[in-house]
Amino acid sequence: MLSYIFKRLVYIVIAMYLIITATFFLMQLAPGSPFASEREFPPAIEAQLNAKYGLDNPWYIQYKDYLVSTLSFDFGESMKYKGRSTNDIISESFPISVALGLEAMALAVGIGILLGVISALYHNKFPDYVSTVVAVLGISVPSFILAGLLQYYLSFKAGWFPVSGWQGFAYTILPATAIALTHAGFIAKLTRSSMLEQLNSDYVKLARAKGNGKWTIVFKHALRNALLPVVTYLGPLFAGVITGSFVIEQIFAIPGLGRHFVTSITNRDYTVIMGTTVFYSIILLFAVLIVDILYSVIDPRIKLKGAKK
Repeated sequence: MLSYIFKRLVYIVIAMYLIITATFFLMQLAPGSPFASEREFPPAIEAQLNAKYGLDNPWYIQYKDYLVSTLSFDFGESMKYKGRSTNDIISESFPISVALGLEAMALAVGIGILLGVISALYHNKFPDYVSTVVAVLGISVPSFILAGLLQYYLSFKAGWFPVSGWQGFAYTILPATAIALTHAGFIAKLTRSSMLEQLNSDYVKLARAKGNGKWTIVFKHALRNALLPVVTYLGPLFAGVITGSFVIEQIFAIPGLGRHFVTSITNRDYTVIMGTTVFYSIILLFAVLIVDILYSVIDPRIKLKGAKK
């Protein structure tokens, strides 16, 4: 196991170097300048700003400085938020995105597994059809459209929830639901397919022959093995509910990191764009590593490639 984790950490370092490099050169190729909108600035002041942020240096000097600062986890000072560093923006806003993302993740996993189990247990019956329709609708409707529908019907019309903002638990329900339903649809389809396979397996038939009840078979025997495809999806799911909240945070005026990222793209705030991209990449790579390790915990029969046997 330790050998496998070490190898994966080496791969993560290589992947991070490639991501950092790609992010830097994409920003270099992007048209315009962070100060292009500041038309009232005289050329001398704009030159001073370029010198302050090192934008007047050759690309290889900028690349070297960017690599050194990133390796020390110093993502630089924002070019638009005066007096604020990218690290400050991440430390202040990321906990909000995490809270929203974890709530959405819990909803997605709970709803998805429930729908998938119901579909499998009542295969080709009315509950299966209803669960499948709900899952397909969740997959088909984009989260930003669903967010608008939830705002209109549950906030404007019914008045059950706040329209936007971040001032308590009630403000999290609609945005978390909008993020969760798409992922819940995928999880429901994965769970249904895997559960159908497990329910037709020999060990489940043996459990039925011993007189075990339906729900005992589900929770004690079939569900654990059926969750392996869902665990596979948890790594991308975690990154998805965090990074997938970019638009949702804008719609619901949530002061999370996704909202700052979208604003930084509009403002060409290079340091925030690159720092946020690298930060999210680290999260995704380690999330996938954790999921791979969880494989062997859920099913001890699985041996991690490169791990000691």
